Amino acid sequence: MRGHLRERSPGRWAIVIDVRDPQTGKRKRRWHSFEGTKREAQVRCAQLIAEAQGRAAVDPSRITVNQFLDRFERDWIALHVSAASAQRYTTSLSRVRRHLGDRRLQALRPADLAGLYATLVRAGLAPRSVEHIHVVLHRALRQAKLWGLLRDNPADLEKPPAVNDEEIAILQPDRARELLDRLRGQPLYLIGSLGLATGLRRSEMLALRWRDVDLDNGRLTVEQALEQTTAYGVRVKGPKTRKGRRTISLSAHTVGELRGHWRTQQEQRLALGMGKAPPNSPVLATFDGGLQSPSAISTAWGRAMKAIGMPDVTLHSLRHTHASMLIASGMDILTISRRLGHASPTITLGTYGHLIHGTDDQAARVMDQAFGSKAVADSSKRP
Repeated sequence: MRGHLRERSPGRWAIVIDVRDPQTGKRKRRWHSFEGTKREAQVRCAQLIAEAQGRAAVDPSRITVNQFLDRFERDWIALHVSAASAQRYTTSLSRVRRHLGDRRLQALRPADLAGLYATLVRAGLAPRSVEHIHVVLHRALRQAKLWGLLRDNPADLEKPPAVNDEEIAILQPDRARELLDRLRGQPLYLIGSLGLATGLRRSEMLALRWRDVDLDNGRLTVEQALEQTTAYGVRVKGPKTRKGRRTISLSAHTVGELRGHWRTQQEQRLALGMGKAPPNSPVLATFDGGLQSPSAISTAWGRAMKAIGMPDVTLHSLRHTHASMLIASGMDILTISRRLGHASPTITLGTYGHLIHGTDDQAARVMDQAFGSKAVADSSKRP
């Protein structure tokens, strides 16, 4: 591998590196611009040769951030994430496009990202939203590196603004009972009851079919979820994670409520001349037996919570409350993680670990049982 200099004007140099294409074997020339003394240009030339030999170099390109993101959305996002996630990715990247889209991709520096994040915060964007933009941009630039468009990922070196930990909205048992009492007889009652009793996600509850519910044996199987996007509307997809496909046990109380809901649903269908609900019919169906809109349900829930004086309670609060009750009962994290459909118990610990109390005292008692008695006895013999 060879390189040489060409002086374009005083203090301005073209560094030319001769390399061979590993696929075709043909010689290629890489041109680099440099400003400085001849000695500095020679040093830079040697660095570029070393990088090329170590396969750390990339072909110079004038592709812009916008042009790269077009390719990233077309060739990566469209193939690797769900439609709902793709919508969130493109929304986050639209802010990057607005501020950095015309910049040359290979000229992107950590300082540019710092400026982007600061601009977004000054414009009133929440730190958590800025953090999400950083995560998506980091993933995009990592792909640019894998595709040979970047040597280094500037997002590795620049971090978004710190995000304050938010308290998880959790209902105490008496407040959970009060919530159900106030919702009783309303259309959202079963969603509230089922969410508290099972810890299912909103998308999982709305995709639940009668064929997934075994009332005789008190079991419920999560096989699918709903997603709602601008591009595709409401549609069925797989659960959020591989561990999301799971079977969980139902309490006798929940089984009774589902039986009652089944009877009411059949009466309504017969009154409308629709006949008995087929096995694939949603448990939480619309009046005509269709799938409910996740967005519409969240909106209706928010209004209902304001009406009963609990505006801080979201649908996801039901899931958090379910998990907190299991933790308070002393159930092990692995079982809780499986019931919640988390990809790993680590996620469960990261989300709910602060709720686990008393285990350190238990650890001390275990050690005392193992070594304490003998240690106390031995110490009493010493003068």
